[in-house]
Amino acid sequence: MPFRIIIGTLQFMNLPTLTVMFYASENGNEPVRDWLRSLSPDEKRAIGEDVKTVQFGWPLGMPLVRKLDKDLWEVRIHLVNKIARILFTVQGAEMVLLHGFIKKSQATPKEDLTLAKQRLKQVRGK
Repeated sequence: MPFRIIIGTLQFMNLPTLTVMFYASENGNEPVRDWLRSLSPDEKRAIGEDVKTVQFGWPLGMPLVRKLDKDLWEVRIHLVNKIARILFTVQGAEMVLLHGFIKKSQATPKEDLTLAKQRLKQVRGK
């Protein structure tokens, strides 16, 4: 592990806790990456910053991260005039981004949660 010496003490460099991976379907599509490409540069930047915060700070809780189900969490991202969510799982030292969407209601839509759970099963090989 890289380190540096500062005034006779060891200080570890800020390394990520997790490696970020995109869920890929059997035919190689990466739906979260495709969804991100459809967003504006400012929205992509805001989402990237929040995902990076999780990557370097895991484990985290509210208000940025909320557990939805067993092995399933959401990154809660506030954009200008809208709210985005990225649903993810952690597998070993990997943060696998399963699904991303713009939230239009108070609760996480059932179809978005179901889709993320289906992808989670595929990632887990179940």
